[in-house]
Amino acid sequence: MRITIPYKPRPQQAYLHKCLKGYRYALLLCHRRLGKTTCVLNHIIREALTNKNHNPRYGYIAPTYKQAKSIAWDFLKHYAKNIYGTKFNETELRADFINGSRITLLGAESADSLRGLYFDGIICDESASIPASVIEEILTPSLTDRRGFMYLIGTPQGMNNIFYEYYLKAQGNKDWFLYTAKATDTKIIDQEELDNALEMLGQAKFNQEFLCSFLGNQPGSIFGKEISDLDDRQNITNVPFDPSLLVHTAWDIGWNDSTAIIFFQEIGHQVNIIDCISDRNKPFPFYANLLKEKEYTYGTHYAPHDIEVSEFSSGRTRRETAYEYGIRFSVAPKTLKEDSIHALKMILPRCKIDVNNCKPLIDALRHYHRKYSEKDRVFKTKPVHDWSSHFCDSAMVLATSFKEQRLANVNRQKTAISEVKLI
Repeated sequence: MRITIPYKPRPQQAYLHKCLKGYRYALLLCHRRLGKTTCVLNHIIREALTNKNHNPRYGYIAPTYKQAKSIAWDFLKHYAKNIYGTKFNETELRADFINGSRITLLGAESADSLRGLYFDGIICDESASIPASVIEEILTPSLTDRRGFMYLIGTPQGMNNIFYEYYLKAQGNKDWFLYTAKATDTKIIDQEELDNALEMLGQAKFNQEFLCSFLGNQPGSIFGKEISDLDDRQNITNVPFDPSLLVHTAWDIGWNDSTAIIFFQEIGHQVNIIDCISDRNKPFPFYANLLKEKEYTYGTHYAPHDIEVSEFSSGRTRRETAYEYGIRFSVAPKTLKEDSIHALKMILPRCKIDVNNCKPLIDALRHYHRKYSEKDRVFKTKPVHDWSSHFCDSAMVLATSFKEQRLANVNRQKTAISEVKLI
């Protein structure tokens, strides 16, 4: 039976249809208004009609049920309306085909409703807003017995999400099809409209929505401007280790959580951040050994003030524990969080950060943010505590220690001058 669907793919869509046939996993990083949702819906309609398995099942997953309905339901009905025997269930957002296949639109916010289902194929739309646990713990297992496919589509929303993680995973991976479509390459949107969008959105948001950039600053970003300025001045670059200089470290110590360590060198008033490491749920000897394995000659190790806290199990302070493993800490002054943030904002313009060794630190500084209150229509004062907090806290230890050290040097100079005058 010949079936005509009211769909004429654009060249980019036709290319995707051709490529997707050969892959079980795909990530489509596309600019707004490309027509990616239309493309993937028609792809799974074709798959549903040609699948020879018993009762094939396909899922279109959006971050919420409401989004699934508003984005895809009308499209699905439009493209499947001419297919003989198709039945649409408005309550369950479901299209049932005469061969027993079914396409269902679902929302990721109702994770429990997704458990126990099986799929021959899944489309995750606006994937950056879908929780990682839903994709990894619920959707992926639902494909196993049918060896179903999964396609993640969307535009970037920073780096702290499953979409970015899979973007990294897909690079150079033969099992994945990775496709990036920037508006400046596809030419689907004319230049005048792009210029208007740039004016309305600003450069960072425009880069995210139309140039498929993951580097746009997080809304409420605390250090976003400083990092963008470093980018503009090309101070996020290759920063070589100078063996003639001491290497200092700044720590955020999580004894039962993440620990983050920054390695830096001072050249006059310039701070070269050359390296960083982090891990979680590791004992202190683990980090002491990591430091020994590096070729650095160490200067001062800076730690936050809570290193003076005694451990319940041993009765010793964390500082005493570190001393046993050859790490002699200088304790950063205790300051209010806002003062620490201000100190880091002041020192970042004097920094160069290694683009390769310090990528986790750079990502964290871009992401660190305040939560927006929809009720009050303001950003909250307290920063959000998440994956980015540990590296940002260690950077604030660097900044406050550096400030304290400079003040001490100034005071010593003043004292010396006064003594000279007295003589």
